[in-house]
Order: sequence, then structure tokens, then C-alpha cells
Amino acid sequence: MVMISFPDGRTKEFKKGITGFEVAEDISKSLSKEAIAVSVNGEQKDLCDEILSDASISIITLKDDEGIDIMRHTLTAQVLARAVKNLFPKSKLAIGPTIKDGFYYDILFEKPISADDLPLIEKEMRKILESGAKIKKIITSKKEAIDLFYERKEDYKIKIIQEADQDNDFQIYKQENSDFVDLCKGPHLPDLKKVGVFKLTKISGAYWKGNSKNEMLQRIYGTAWKNDKDLKQYLEMIEESEKRDHRKIGKELNLFHFQDDAPGSVFWHHKGWTLYRIIQEYMREKLENSGYEEVNTPQLVDSSLWKVSGHWEKFREQMFVSETEDKVLAIKPMNCPCHVQIFKQGIKSYKELPVRMAEFGSCHRNEPSGALHGLMRARAFTQDDAHIFCSKNQITSETKEFCSLLMDVYQDFGFEDIIIRFSDRPENRAGDDEVWDQSENALIAAIKSAGYEYELNPGDGAFYGPKLEFILRDAIGREWQCGTLQVDFVLPERLDANYIGEDGNKYRPVMLHRAVLGSFERFIGILIENYSGKFPNWLSPIQVAIASINDNCKDFVIELEQKLLQERIRCKVDLRNEKLNYKIRELSLEKIPFLAVVGDKEIEQKSVMLRELGKKQQTSLKIEEFIKKIKNSCRIR
Repeated sequence: MVMISFPDGRTKEFKKGITGFEVAEDISKSLSKEAIAVSVNGEQKDLCDEILSDASISIITLKDDEGIDIMRHTLTAQVLARAVKNLFPKSKLAIGPTIKDGFYYDILFEKPISADDLPLIEKEMRKILESGAKIKKIITSKKEAIDLFYERKEDYKIKIIQEADQDNDFQIYKQENSDFVDLCKGPHLPDLKKVGVFKLTKISGAYWKGNSKNEMLQRIYGTAWKNDKDLKQYLEMIEESEKRDHRKIGKELNLFHFQDDAPGSVFWHHKGWTLYRIIQEYMREKLENSGYEEVNTPQLVDSSLWKVSGHWEKFREQMFVSETEDKVLAIKPMNCPCHVQIFKQGIKSYKELPVRMAEFGSCHRNEPSGALHGLMRARAFTQDDAHIFCSKNQITSETKEFCSLLMDVYQDFGFEDIIIRFSDRPENRAGDDEVWDQSENALIAAIKSAGYEYELNPGDGAFYGPKLEFILRDAIGREWQCGTLQVDFVLPERLDANYIGEDGNKYRPVMLHRAVLGSFERFIGILIENYSGKFPNWLSPIQVAIASINDNCKDFVIELEQKLLQERIRCKVDLRNEKLNYKIRELSLEKIPFLAVVGDKEIEQKSVMLRELGKKQQTSLKIEEFIKKIKNSCRIR
């Protein structure tokens, strides 16, 4: 017999080997009809899997986020893959995971397909779904699995199996009345009747295993939802996202550009760099007021430091490396080991803690070319990075102060809806379990003491410690992970950092890795898309445009420009010999918050005719009133 514990605290004894479906049926017939999988001790299992020991379980349905993800997984692995094999029998299947809001499958086609083929594949998928076929799972040995896919000439499946550490328990899924099979970790829906609505969205190139040295495959993307309403809402959001694409708006507003000569690196134009500097100076002031000391560390650092820190083993493939004389140097992908070197200069006393060390650190990571995405995913970027060296009993107070700083910054940028996630130890990690227990307990205690609610994100911590992730929700409901706070007991140990305690003995400091924006590039991309290029007045690269009606206005306009500049108001003048409506239209497309129009009447009255972006009415204001209004309107809060 086995003892089963349920989410509501109830327990019940069942025969050993009972399946998830039978447990659901025991609870209620209606639940067994809705059930699609089961969570056993936090691990997702198929409904057909037997429960062989005492366990905590919960039944998964399509009402759960987990259930929607399983449905998407089934759709890509069992329906999309089968449809492709039906239509293109000589194609070879690689991998087909789920992603946020959808799924994809990487496939090698005999002849490349295009977006024009997606409706044909969708039609075949719907035909497969009409059968409502049951899905069966078979467990095989390594040899049996290789033989099975060898018969089908599925080279990539064979490679996956051969590279696996295990010798048995390979999961093969198949559908009734079909010879289609796929290798998958599962779980899957029990049948195709429970698949909701879907749409294939796009096709792109993808290297096998993300390595540009490997063959290029084609990646078919799709999305799936429980019902038509959810799908429609998602597609409308995607349409709106495309309108807000930061790359498109960045070009329209003349903020920046990218080109093949420097892949993954930004060419900042004057207006874009102005925006960058506004944010940097804002953050610099915030950090100084919060007790941070700004530093700057080298770009090229000897590989020996990265090896001692553990980054060489973990991040070597993402590092740009240079050799000179007898040294191997790496362009830094992060700043933390360098900050430890500054902390180690001289003897530190417990009285000096916490040491808050900040750097606008320029970093480089060798991201795959296929993963690059404008400002959102670049190879060269600048972090608003900082590290706090403190004692164990200061973790709580430092976490509180950081959270307060972060929330204040996000509010200034217009983000009110913040989600906090706690990520605990990953499988591949540095440090022993005792150190991780200490780190995780300290961070949880700190965030609870600070009074913030958080969600669990199991297994997603950094390799050296657990972390808090701060997620923004933008104007159209998308989530962006930006800020982080990570507790690290490992790096100070590896790099031999210490301080002298009150008793005169040496102690290791705790190292808190923290960022608010994440990277300037990505955060600016988020701002562009959140505001669709129409920035808050205080952030706008140009806050006021002054347009002349005729040539007589030049001197007055130049004089007004100087007055605005003296008040540190960013402005531009338009003295072109063009019709006023033409100027107004062009300046409006630049999304400049305020437009001051000057003609003979305004010169005579020492005034301007003021227009605000997005408003039809215009107001006549004396120069003093005009400047006062602009100054008040361009304050942060």
C-alpha cells in the first residue's frame, strides 16, 4: 500500500502501483474527465504512470498553467511533428519543446519550406486532431530506442539517445491507429480530444544544438490556448507587440541601428545616446544617494581569474578570448570577480561593512547569432551592476534597502506591476548543500521580513547562489525580467575575500549580486516598446521643439532655445522654409512631447503657441509661463 497526500492536507491509502488517472477517478468522475497529468512530489507524470511509494500528488487539468504547457507539448511533439512527417516524409525531426505562450519544432527538410507552407501544415494538424486518438507511452532500453529510430532514419533522435547518460527508461509516445512515434520526456495528454486551439505563427532558421558549426534546421513556431477567446487575445497582443517593436521604432525615431559589421552591438545615434545618458545619470544619482561607491574595472582579464572564480568552466563558450604573449585573456562577460579584487585591496574591518560597489560595467558575451534580437539580446551590453559585501546578519537589511531602491526606480519609469520570483538551487551548481541551505534560508527570510510576496521558481538559481528575480509587466501585459538579487557564499570563498570581525578573526563576507535595470540596452528596448516610443516627458531625448512660421522668427527662436537650454530642457529648433502643417506633422512623428510655434504675433507678444503631443488644442503662453510649464511637466514625479 502507498499513502497519498493531497494539496488540501488530506491523506488516503491506495494499493501500490495505482495510476494518476485512478487517483483522479477515486476523487470524482468529473475530475478524471478533466485530468491530463499528475504531479508526484513536484514532478510531472503521465496519468498512466504508477505510484510505487508514498507521495504528495496533485491532479493537473487545463485550468492550470502546467496543464496548458503540457497541452502545448503534446501538440508540438505529437501533432505538429506527425503532420510534418505526413506531408514531408523525408524530413528529419530534431527537438520540439514548449516556450512561453507556445512551442516550436526544429526540423531538417529535404527542401526548405516557407511561411506559405504553414497553412498546409495547420490543415494536416487539424485533420490529425479530428481523430481524437489516444496517446500511449512505451518505455524502452537504449538499444531498443536506437533501433526504433534507425528504422525511421531519424538521425537527430538517434544522436539524442546516444548522448544520454541513461541505458534504460527511454520514453516513446505513439498514437492509436498510427505508426508515428516520438521520443519525449513527457508528460503528454492522454488523448488528442483535450487539445485546445492553436495557430502556427512563423518559421525561422536554427542551428542544431544552437551551434553555428552544425547544420541549419528550420524551426516552426506555434501557439496554443484553451479556447478561441484566449487565442484571439494572444494574437491581438502579438499584433500590438509588432507595432511596438523597438527595432522598428528605434529606426523611425533615429535612436540607433545595427549592422553586420558589428553583430550584436549597438550603433547609438545622438538621440538614442541622449536617452542612454539620461538613464545612466538618473541611476548614478540614485546609487550615490543609496550609499554605493562607483568603480570601473578592466575589460580584458586573465583566464586564471575566471578559472578560480568558476566562470571559465561555466561560461567559457560565451566568452570572447584573446591571446597575447603567454597569456590567455577574456573580455569580461560579467563584473563580479573584478569587484572582489577591489574589495580585497587592503584589510577590511566589520565596521566598514556593508561595502556597496557599483559599476556601469561594459560586458561582452558570445551569444549565438540566431539568438540576437536588437537591444533585447546583444553581445555587447552595459549592466547597472553592483555588489554588496556584507556580514550574514546584514543580509535582511540590505535586501530591504535594495528592494526599496528597485521599487522606487521602477515607479519613476512608470512600472507599478512588479512580480518577485525566488529561484533556488540548480542541478549544476558550485558549493555544497550546507552552503546552499544557508543562502536560500537567508534570502527567503530577508524577502519575508521586507514584506514582499514572491513566487517560487524551482531550480533556476545562479550557479553560485539563489536569487530573487524582479519582473515588470508592461503596457500590453507582457512580462520582462530585469532586476535581480543573488546571495553568494561561494565566490568570496573561491577568491579568498575576507574581513576582520569584532573578535579580531577573519570572516568571509556574503556577496550580494544585484541589478535594477539588468542591462541599459535591454531596459531601453523595454521602455521603447512599453511607451511605443512616446516616452515620459522627463525621459524624452527631445522635450521641446520650436517651430518658426517665417524667416522673421529666427532670432527670437534662437533666443528662446538658449533660455530652455539654460534650464536644462532638451530642445531643438525647426527654422526650415516649409509650411507650418508640414513641420508640425514631422515633429509629431518624432514623438516630441511639446511643440512651441512662433510667428510674428508671438514675437510681438513675447509668447508661444504651445501644442502637446496627442492633443488637438493649443494654448498661447507668455515665455515665462511657457518655461515654467515645461519645467514642471518634465519633472520625474
